[in-house]
Amino acid sequence: MQIHGFNKTTLLDYPEHLAATIFLGHCNFRCPFCHNASLVLAPEKQPTIPAVDVINTLKERQGILEGVCITGGEPTLTHDLPDFIAQIKDLGLKVKLDTNGSNPLMLSYLLDQHLLDYVAMDIKNSKEQYNKTIGLSSSCMDQVIESISLLKQSNLPYEFRTTIVSEFHRMDDILSIGEWLHGSPAYYLQKFIDSGNLLQNGLHAASRETMLAYKEALKPHFKVVELRGMD
Repeated sequence: MQIHGFNKTTLLDYPEHLAATIFLGHCNFRCPFCHNASLVLAPEKQPTIPAVDVINTLKERQGILEGVCITGGEPTLTHDLPDFIAQIKDLGLKVKLDTNGSNPLMLSYLLDQHLLDYVAMDIKNSKEQYNKTIGLSSSCMDQVIESISLLKQSNLPYEFRTTIVSEFHRMDDILSIGEWLHGSPAYYLQKFIDSGNLLQNGLHAASRETMLAYKEALKPHFKVVELRGMD
């Protein structure tokens, strides 16, 4: 378990819960707009935090925290993730997983073992633009589609979300995503923010007007459509 970041308190990462956030390294995508480029390209060069220290801190914060968000990188690439989550669940904390949906085998196992309480899955773009958006030449659509199906068939609360980047997303893409994920409970459009630690420079956030137009276009497809990160 390689933990590269630990935020002891957040009100943003786990909807409606006071939580801690744990950042794992490694990712199999190369999204140009990724804001954690160092965790993707060279996680072995990043400082690590012993898992036992994280668990001990969570123990100390029992009664204060309600849950833990596990993000990355791509957490499902970590083989001992189930054991780590089990330790967190033993503390009486809820667990939210952030994932790109590329490892349905791990996602299925976590769901079957009742180790998750909430899943946020990134939808990078329309099917037609997926490979370009994730920076890969080989397709991962079968895995992504399977992960979407797993979430839809589960009884678990979940959301889909897309970070909107002007250079990668157009209205046609947004409409295609809406038709693809039609009937899902919640979809969030996230404002792109240049963290200064991107895989590609020169990218831009969409305007507020564009984000609002995307939101309106998606309303017929989802129970909840919201914007995140907007001023």
